[in-house]
Formats: sequence, C-alpha cells, structure tokens
Amino acid sequence: MAKIVGGIGSSHIPAIGVAMDKGLEDTPYWRDFFQSYVPLRKWFNEVDPDILVIFYNDHGLEMFLDKKPTFAVGTAAEYENADEGWGINPIPPVRGETELSWHIVNELVENDFDPTVCQEIKVDHGLTVPLTLMYPAKDYSKVKVIPICINCERHPMPKLSRSYAFGQQIGRAIESFGGDQKVVVMGTGGLSHQLDGERAGIINTEFDLLCMEKIVSDPEYLTKYSLEDIVELAGGQGVELNMWMAMRGCLTGKVTEGYSNLVAPISNTAAGIQLLINE
Repeated sequence: MAKIVGGIGSSHIPAIGVAMDKGLEDTPYWRDFFQSYVPLRKWFNEVDPDILVIFYNDHGLEMFLDKKPTFAVGTAAEYENADEGWGINPIPPVRGETELSWHIVNELVENDFDPTVCQEIKVDHGLTVPLTLMYPAKDYSKVKVIPICINCERHPMPKLSRSYAFGQQIGRAIESFGGDQKVVVMGTGGLSHQLDGERAGIINTEFDLLCMEKIVSDPEYLTKYSLEDIVELAGGQGVELNMWMAMRGCLTGKVTEGYSNLVAPISNTAAGIQLLINE
C-alpha cells in the first residue's frame, strides 16, 4: 500500500517566489527564512517521495468569489501556473497523479465528503511557492502532485475540525491505495497574518508557536477554536491554518517532529516551517 512518510507545514507568501526569482535568498532580509529550509530539504531529498499531496488555497487565479468550493481535488495529468500579478515568474507545468487522486475522490464521497472535482485547473502561488521551496532548481518533473484546495477567502469557510477530519479521510484513502508509493503531504499558508484593514500586519508568535506545538502532540486541541477565534488571534488570513490541519489529519501513524522554525515577520507574515515524521 502507499505510505505517507511525513508532512510539511510551509508558508506560501508570494514574495518568497519573487525573492527566489531575483536570487535574494542570501540577503539579510531573507537569509534566516531560506536557511530554515536546508534541513527540511535534506530530509525531503533523502525520502525522495513519489507523490506530493499539497493542501493550498486559491487566491483568485481559478476560484474567485463567483465560484468558491469549500474543498476541491485536482485529478488532472498536468497543472499549469499563470501570472497572478504578484511579480512571480510562472513555473513549468506540474505533473499530476490521476489514479490516486480519483481514489481519494471516491473515498471522500463514500465517506460523506463532497469535494469539487477539478479535471482541469491552473494552480496559484499557494501551491507553486511551497513546491519550488522543495525543488529550488524547479527539477520536480519526477514527482507527481495532487493539489487539494480549501476555501480560506470567502465565508462560510470550513472549521478547523472539518479540515482536520477531511485530512484524516484523505490519509486513510492514501494508505488504502495499492502500490508502494512514498507520499509526502504539505499544508501551506499562514501562520498569523492580516493583509488589510485596521489590523493589517498583525502577528501573534505566541499563538503560532502554540499551534506548531499542538499540531504535533494534540491536533484536536486546536479544533476548539472557531474561525472567529482564529481571526481574532491570528488575523484575517490566519484561517490558512486549515491547510496545516488537513495535512496533520493525513498522518495516520505515530507523529513526531523532525524540525521546526518560525521566522517573523516575512512580508507581514509569521512564516512557519515544520516537518512531521509519520512513523
């Protein structure tokens, strides 16, 4: 059966992609952030996964206010990126995984989740930035990617408990899939940040560190927070914690932390980096 070997929590700030395009990784502003990915990539390269499942949120490239599914699963053989206006260079096409993605969809529907199925979709920086952080040379053609999108832009949004349960069902689906594929799941976005309004620039490192602690040892503790709580504590875009919760839900074994760091502020955001080992 397919095996989930670990999970990764990562920021997906557009400015990260711009910094990589411009070769700014070793400048004073960016050095600590990019150095945090060195031990993470060491583990990732040693594992050499066959499949990446990436939880992200679409910021308007394909899913704007006129159509915003709560959960959406990509089932395409290939995914393209496009210019979103953030100044990031579009990346080469991303190779999809069709058989496992359809297995996930079938298992979700069988177990009372109703995702939107996307057989053709462009992926935005929510997916491409974390992907290129793992493959800075953009040499990701050998890995297959399953994009899974969670609504974090328009109310009503899923509760943390629902995203966690969503991830749990996806984890069970992956590990019931025939084959010996090694799978890594990524939860992207966050952590605390707000991009507009009177509270723009809010960062709550105390709450971010609590989330990073509990997501290892007691993820269900975090499900007690309502979305209103999250917005109050972590800012309007702090709800991107949903992707981290879905990632954590996928990990069906004994979970230990392999590495973590929090760099703040990066582009008015608390950028969390975390590796979870699924034993």
